[in-house]
Formats: sequence, structure tokens, C-alpha cells
Amino acid sequence: MKLQMLFAPKSPKENFLNLKTSVYKSPKGDLGILFCCAFFFLGVCTFSQAQPPKKQPTAAKPSGTADAAYSTDKAVLTKGQQLFQQNCTACHNFLQKGIGPNLASVTTEVPVDWLRNFIRNAPEVIKSGDARAHELFEEYKQMMPPFTQLSDGDITALTAFIHSKRKVSTVDVGSEKLGAVLNDPIPAKIPQSGLRLQLEEVTTAPASAEKKPLARINKMQVLPGKKNRLFLEDLRGTLYEMEGNSLRVFMDFPKERPNFIHVPGLATGFGSYAFHPDFETNGLMYTTHTEKANAAPADFAYADSIKVTLQWVLTEWKVTDPAAPTFSGTGREMLRINMVSPIHGVQEITFNPLAKLGSADYGMLYIGIGDGGATENGYHFICKDRSRPWGKVLRIDPRGKNSKNGKYGIPAHNPYANDPTALKEIFCQGFRNPNRISWTPDGKMLISDIGQAWSEELNLGVAGADYGWPEREGTFVINYRGRMDRVYALPANDATFKYTYPVAQYDHDEGNAFSAGFVYSGTAIPALTGKYIFGDIVNGRVFFVENDQLQLGKQAPIQEFTVQVAGKTATFQELSKSAKTDLRFGLGLNQDFYIYTKADGKIYKIANCVPNP
Repeated sequence: MKLQMLFAPKSPKENFLNLKTSVYKSPKGDLGILFCCAFFFLGVCTFSQAQPPKKQPTAAKPSGTADAAYSTDKAVLTKGQQLFQQNCTACHNFLQKGIGPNLASVTTEVPVDWLRNFIRNAPEVIKSGDARAHELFEEYKQMMPPFTQLSDGDITALTAFIHSKRKVSTVDVGSEKLGAVLNDPIPAKIPQSGLRLQLEEVTTAPASAEKKPLARINKMQVLPGKKNRLFLEDLRGTLYEMEGNSLRVFMDFPKERPNFIHVPGLATGFGSYAFHPDFETNGLMYTTHTEKANAAPADFAYADSIKVTLQWVLTEWKVTDPAAPTFSGTGREMLRINMVSPIHGVQEITFNPLAKLGSADYGMLYIGIGDGGATENGYHFICKDRSRPWGKVLRIDPRGKNSKNGKYGIPAHNPYANDPTALKEIFCQGFRNPNRISWTPDGKMLISDIGQAWSEELNLGVAGADYGWPEREGTFVINYRGRMDRVYALPANDATFKYTYPVAQYDHDEGNAFSAGFVYSGTAIPALTGKYIFGDIVNGRVFFVENDQLQLGKQAPIQEFTVQVAGKTATFQELSKSAKTDLRFGLGLNQDFYIYTKADGKIYKIANCVPNP
């Protein structure tokens, strides 16, 4: 899952992930980061439908005297480093391709004037007919917005710092032992199912920014009780209650936590929420959110030599009146964790909805924690180490007190509860980004994991299991010490590693980021019964697998739905008018199945499923 610079070396197999907005002026007056490195297309960008200009010759590569074009003044480099750390490290480094490309050689690949002009106003470079810029725009259908607010000094300092970090070649340590690179790891294409989802537009979420994504609507949750209630959160800090076709503000998160931040996007902000199964009587709910680096001492930290970009915080809230239409109450911090970068944070917390009162799993809170970009920044040991929480799914007792900080409990039935060498909170491990956790009607725990190089995956959650990251991505080997934009076949002795592999996966020929869904268990649409419906965050394709085929050791075949709205067949890219749809799925009241897109904030409900004509 990666992003492509206009001036990066082009590979026909490289795809983009156009992530969350960080260039905008919020209606609430919150200024996002001005630029998350002005060298690539970020999901904070406005998408443009540029008319194909007449192509001109691509700019010549820089000559051998390129060094003279970049300042070596210490003060300039220091300023450039500060700008880079504040605005670029979320997506770029000089070691790996991550969300953005490796910048180790960019200043040796394009002339300095071209680079400066592109930073200043990428749309104008594209419209001018520059062949290199336009070719990649045509491929990725997105463009970086202009950054005319940057001073010449800012651009000089930024490019000077990047040039100071240049490397002639990229080391690929250990790849010679891994065999041939798999250029198409899953050759078979996802087939059309012959089924059509008929959607009805329900409503549009309030815009929380002026530029796409207009509304970062994320997790939908039913709160069961005497009267079931439906909630939906916007990552920029609002928890809505959905009543009929309207959204009403239930909780304004920034008012409760002034240190709350939601930039630069990349899933930062109001990450997730969960209601205690006894919410009606105890009024307890839980949230995760992001704050700036060093906002407070962290419960989970690492060596001072490793940067901290931000912190994720888990909070327990005591709601004054559980039946009230708006939030009122107090919160207590339960844990705080440092992150190397803004990506892959604490994007999911949830309770097992199938656990019954009195069972061991009842009231236990599951927490999905990504690797925080540690691996691609050279700190693979942070998520590989079983004594640390990164790249893991944790399970805690929020009402207990036997954790190290005394603010929550460690369930006695956790797989490492009695292991002195391991973090006792761990339920399972080996994830890059365990983005969503859910349960099927027949009791299977599902954990989606958003990949880096090639594989998007769905896993069955098993206590104590290791899903392989950073040594595996899906059912493939990835070289975390070398180039992480490549994957390789599993070795002959793979069974000795005892990794647990996905039950469904697709590669980046099909999409870029797994958007987890649910198994349909309603009665209104029999054609969907037993199908796990999911999709791709970026291109908005909608897929399904049969729930009864989700079995350990096997790959469930994936099929694709056709989508129809108002009697017309359409894609979500067409519906949202955006190359990156930011597709999400939710279950509502009476098992109604919702599909919504952050790009435009539109919310649809599946009305029917019929055969294609």
C-alpha cells in the first residue's frame, strides 16, 4: 500500500493509496498541516479532472553538477530537517517505500528547478504538458494541490535537506536468499459474481472539511438496549447518533479533550469507540484518539533515539445518563502509546458482541494496534518483539487493575498472561495494521490487515497466533531488512515458523487497502445471507466471500459485486467523483447494511441484491 510521487521511478505494478486529508481549513477553524511533504499525492489532496494537455518532452535528468544547486549551509539544512520532520515523515523516509516513495535518490533523478516548480504548483506542472507529470496523473488520477503559501526559503531548505540524505543505490540486504521476486503474486483475477447490489442513498454526513475527504466517517456501531441506537463517528472528532436518515451530534470530542488532533489524516483523530456491553446500567464507553508527541508520559514507549510523531490514547468515559441524546460525563485515561509515524495506529477497539454474561470473554476489550510505521522506518524490532504492543491485537479487562499502570486488568485467559517474557495484554500478533475486528454470526473472529507491498488480507482471530508481519505479508515473504516493495514465495521449511495465514487475500492488481465489512445475517435480502461483504478503500470495488468458506489453512475465493444506484450501474469512484473513494461498511439497525464514502460523505443502504441481466 503505497503512494507514488510524480517524479518517482515508475513501475507498472506500483499502486497508490491516497490517504486522509491534511490540507484544508476546517469549518471549525482547525488548520491542518499545510503539507505532508510537498513531493507526493496525499489523500488530503483535492482530486481534479484535468483535461489531457498536449504532452511535451519530459524534463531532462540533472547533470553531474546537481550538488551545486542545493545549499549546504548548516542553518538551511536544520530548517529543512525541521520542515521534513513536521510535515513529511508521515509518509516518507530515506530507507523504504512506505505510504510514500523512498526519497533517497529523488534529487539525482530530476532537475532542481523542476522539483521546485512541482512543489510550488503541481497542478500547473501537469497542465503545462510535462510528460512525466501527466503520465503519472493519468495512471493515478490524482494531483497534489498547489503550495503557493510556501516561501522560497522553505522550499530551498526542504530540498537541501532531502539532497543531503541522498543515496546512490538502495541496499536490499538478504534478498539473494529469498528467490525470485513475485511480480504478480496472485495471478488469478477476482471474477464478477453476476450479482448486483441495488443501493439507495440515505443521507450525506456533514462536511468536516472544505476539501476531500469531506467527511471522514468511519465506524458504525449499534448500541443494543431497550431501544437500539445507531452511531457513526467522524475521525475529525464527532460522534453522531443516526436517527432515521439524519445524523445528530452525540459527542464533540475536541471539547472533551483539548489536546485532540486529527492531522495529518492517515487515520489519526477519533480512531474508534465502543460501548461496554452493560452500558445501559454502567454508562461506560471507550474511545481512542491522537495527541501530539510528548503530550504526556506514555505507558508504552521506546528508546529516546527513536522519534515519536504522536501518541494514541485509550479513554474510558462514564456517561452521566446513558439514555440521554447527547454526551455528558467524565473520562479517565487508561493507556497512552507512542508512535514512530502517524500511520497504523489504534484504529479499532471493540467488545465481542457474542460473549454472554458470565463467560470469560464478556466485557473484555479488544484493541487493534498497528506497527506505527516502525518497520518501514527501520525499527522492525518494535513490532516484532513479543514484549511490546505494536503490531498486535490486545485484550484487556477495562474494569480490572492488575496492569502495569494499574488502570485496567489483564484477563487470566490471555495466551501470555503467565509468560514473564511477553506482554500479558497480547491476544495475537504479527499485523501491520489490524484495521477492523468483527465476529461472524457463527462465532468466528475476523481481523483485517492492510498491507504494504502486495497483499490485503482477512484473518481468523486465534488466541496466541502470529500472522507473520514483518516477515510475512499475506502468504508471501517480505524482506523487512531490505526492499519492502517486493514479495517472495514462502520457503520450503515455512511450517517451522508456525505462522497463521489469511483466509482471504487479494493483491495490488485488484486494489490497495482492505476495507473490512461484515457477514450479512438479515432476512430482508436472502441472496446476501452468509456472505462476508467487504471492499477496497481506494478504488471502491465491493467484494464478498462466503462465510462458510472462511477456514484456517485455506483461501476463500473472492467475487465482485456490480453496484447500482437509482437504476444506473456505477462505480464508487464515479459516484464520489474521486479516485480514492475511502470506502467503508457498516451494520445498522435490523441488520441493515450500509456502504459509505469519506470522499463525499454519502451514505448508502443495500436495498436488494439481484442477478445481473
